[in-house]
Amino acid sequence: MTRVDTFAKDRLPAATDLPEFLFDGPGLHMPDRFNIAKVLLDDRVAQGQGHRVCLIGADGVAWTYAQLQVEVNRMANVLVNDLGLIPGQRVLLRGANSPRLAACFLAVFKAGGIAVGTMPLLRAKELATIIDKAQISHALCDARLAQELQTAQSQSTTLSHLLYFNGPAPEGSAAASVQTLEALAAHQPTTFDAFDSAADDVCLMAFTSGTTGQPKAAMHFHRDILAACRCWPVHMLRATPDDVFIGSPPLAFTFGLGGLLIFPMAIGASTVLLEKATPDVLPAAVAAHRATVMFTAPTSYRAMATQAQSHDWSSLRKCVSAGEALPAATRQLWRETTGIEIIDGIGSTELFHIFISADEAHAKPGATGLPVPGYVAAILDDQGHPVPAGQVGRLAIKGPTGCKYLDDPR
Repeated sequence: MTRVDTFAKDRLPAATDLPEFLFDGPGLHMPDRFNIAKVLLDDRVAQGQGHRVCLIGADGVAWTYAQLQVEVNRMANVLVNDLGLIPGQRVLLRGANSPRLAACFLAVFKAGGIAVGTMPLLRAKELATIIDKAQISHALCDARLAQELQTAQSQSTTLSHLLYFNGPAPEGSAAASVQTLEALAAHQPTTFDAFDSAADDVCLMAFTSGTTGQPKAAMHFHRDILAACRCWPVHMLRATPDDVFIGSPPLAFTFGLGGLLIFPMAIGASTVLLEKATPDVLPAAVAAHRATVMFTAPTSYRAMATQAQSHDWSSLRKCVSAGEALPAATRQLWRETTGIEIIDGIGSTELFHIFISADEAHAKPGATGLPVPGYVAAILDDQGHPVPAGQVGRLAIKGPTGCKYLDDPR
């Protein structure tokens, strides 16, 4: 019998405090057991689509689905065979957007672990808080971001396995004598059977920004990730396998993880992962890769609109905005300079991705949209009662995903 770490499962909200989930939408009746990495990657290859390009890096690296499968399998073998990962343990991931970081997420999912993405700009104190709260035992880190994580590790009693990619561990560090992730992976088998996960096993902890105090860990099941693929992308984005995704949000942010990795893989499309996707870099990357679907924030759209005439946007057909309110003036400026209507959306770390949106045909200046099919919404007063139209209240959402904080009785 496989040994399993039950830390996350034991710290889910009590059954009486869990959200009321809705699974009556199209495609939301899911099996009781599946591993999201198998669905996104192994099944795609098994369907004869392994030759299609999946991930494209800023350095020109391009992996097909079949090549990515090999990389993920080798890395999953490293996690299990070399680092002793058991299903349910938390693995901190640290790095800028890249094919390697994307493969790290998938390898953790496939091995039955729980991925904990962290923003590259986090300092040691913030990382230490995350490590302590999630009781993280393993970490995969870009060597260029080693310093802050090393400092955080020195304060931790749980983080015992730290492995670097994109370069060796810094000299003098505890991991300096350990080979890199890539070197260890090169000697591992190219096959790996995905862990037989339950649909409601936790596979992702996404930490909030901590605007109301200490950051909270929003936990997501394998089924949450798949449900998200079958709601907003299907009904609002409507991308195709021939699309090329690109954008600026980090994979550590669920807006980026969904938009730049999970959603394109769910339809067999390609995605460009840029380490630096600032407004002065993104336009040229769109043209160079003939990107067709772009994810970024309103501030980036406004900055790029001021220089739009000097760039080639001819390949671009869909633009998605989230992360902050989209001003009507920014929407209009982008449309006037590129001819493209922005798809706006409201999402949250707690629900994984966008749950209120409008497609291009129904976009209205100053309005975000309507509940995405699969979700319902209401505006409630402080007592939880619906307020009359036109009155201010609190937004309540119900759907196939919901808020599940780690060990938070509030």
